[in-house]
Amino acid sequence: MTTRRKFLQQAGLLSAAVVIGPKLGWAKPLGKAGLQLYSLREYIGKDVKGVLSKVSKAGYQQVETYGYSPKDKFWGLEPAAFAKVLKDNGLSSFSGHYGLDDYLLKNNADNLKWCIDAAKAVGQKYITIPYSGVKTESDFKALAAKMNEAAAICGKSGLKLSYHNHNHEFAKFGDTSGYEILLSETNKDLVKFEMDIYWVVRGGNDPVALFKKHPGRFAMWHVKDMDRANKELNTEIGNGSIDFVSIFKNAKLAGLEQAFVEQENFKNIDAYESITKSAGYLKTKLLSLT
Repeated sequence: MTTRRKFLQQAGLLSAAVVIGPKLGWAKPLGKAGLQLYSLREYIGKDVKGVLSKVSKAGYQQVETYGYSPKDKFWGLEPAAFAKVLKDNGLSSFSGHYGLDDYLLKNNADNLKWCIDAAKAVGQKYITIPYSGVKTESDFKALAAKMNEAAAICGKSGLKLSYHNHNHEFAKFGDTSGYEILLSETNKDLVKFEMDIYWVVRGGNDPVALFKKHPGRFAMWHVKDMDRANKELNTEIGNGSIDFVSIFKNAKLAGLEQAFVEQENFKNIDAYESITKSAGYLKTKLLSLT
């Protein structure tokens, strides 16, 4: 099975009322359950329309894309055609994971342009950096500077930029870390973060402590549970060891706009049965806490 890291390295409202927190505009409650389509990577390339139909039937209203390129499109579909399939199934796409290494590391402006064009055509709000392999303190500082530049360009097109973490960002450089550098040296009004809660916890960190230190920065979450017996495995939301109830009670502090279920592996369960169970728990137990 393809791992997220391997793939990325290869492929490069129920209410409209706004509740104001400390300097934060925040919609409450969150009403749409989201799914990162990477969860179904073994299937979607074979039958994108069929998979999206099943995602809708599983209880989701939002999806997050991954893997788009000018050559392969969205699993063979042009952005406008992909957007129509989403609409036909009662779905929309809030965010997409786009490979931005050529822009961030090589200053290739065309790379960012085609990401923006695709995201706008689908109706997405966020362009999300899915992975960065930078490892040194100086490289994280350089990445933060480029993220500020990219976010400003995205803003001119009505889009926002976010960064999705794994666990290598938490490696220490003295009294700081790569993640802290990205949070501290990016413009808080332009650059948001998509917290992958599983990787934060697996890296030995506390999501709520990060919300308190950097309020309003975590516009999206990957809600991915950790198997109780083997922390390297995922399980359905609510079945694992992560205390999502406590985390979701702090959604306002975090600045959460959209939560996406993601599961990178499935243990002794059909993938569609798994995502259906996770959607049910998300909607009945967690979103109501926001």
